[in-house]
Formats: sequence, C-alpha cells, structure tokens
Amino acid sequence: MLAEDFVFRRMTLDDLPDIMSIEQDSFTTPWTEEAFINELTNNMFAQYMVMEYQGKVIGYGGMWIIVDEAHITNIAILTPYRGQGLGKRLMHELQKTARFLGAVRMTLEVRASNEIAQRLYRRYGFEAAGIRPGYYSDNQEDAVIMWADLPQGRTGTSDE
Repeated sequence: MLAEDFVFRRMTLDDLPDIMSIEQDSFTTPWTEEAFINELTNNMFAQYMVMEYQGKVIGYGGMWIIVDEAHITNIAILTPYRGQGLGKRLMHELQKTARFLGAVRMTLEVRASNEIAQRLYRRYGFEAAGIRPGYYSDNQEDAVIMWADLPQGRTGTSDE
C-alpha cells in the first residue's frame, strides 16, 4: 500500500452507509446513524474524518475540539485492513488535525481489555490517567482514560 493510495478528508453525510458498515464491523455497541447525523450537523465541537484507500472508505475517526483539548470519540478501521499500520496513519491525521485546530492535549477512553488499542495509543504519547468504572453499557467494562500532549511539529512515531 502506497501513501498516495490513501486520502484523508472530512466526513460527509454521504459517507454514512460506509461508516455504519465500519461501526457494525468494529464495535459490540455501534453508534446509530442518527448519532452520526447529529455529530455532523448539530455538534459545533465535532470533527470527523474518513480514511479512503483506492476510493473506498476503510476507516474513520472522530473527535471533539473544546478550547485547547481534543477528545477522541471513536476511531475504527475495517477488519480486512487491520494489522497493517493503518490505525497509526489515522491517529497521526487526527493528531495533526487537532493540533491545526488549536488543541494542545488529546484524550480518549478505551476498553480496559483492549490492549491492542492501548498499545497504539501509547505509541502516540498517551498515558493512562484514570479509570471510568462500568463505562461500557454492553458489558459494564471499565474504560481506561488516556491523555497525551500533542507535539508541536510532527506527530506520531519515527517508524511511520
């Protein structure tokens, strides 16, 4: 996969059929289409982007920018494209966009059992800062709260 095969752009309402497929593929409790419509049309803090590979939406990420903090709401890659470093590329774009929009810190919640995601986030400077007990409604699993300072220049790791 060549870098030029990927496009990162703002999510639109036209992307929702693809986004809903990614949601169903990625989460035990996926967001509804109505939730995404609300985020895209009513939430002035929301910033959502899609990752396209050869014209196909294969991933997306969302965040809220509030003053100088970015809160990642969701990030997902279709299963056939996982394990290829694409989550790193998407995280890099989210951090770059957040920094461009004035954020200096970024936060997120991740399932306590999701060590793969936590490992990715640590590579981008996130550190565990606390626990939200019973955060996930599907199984009452705890969430790990993670925070990172956003780099001034390049984001991410040197092995991108």
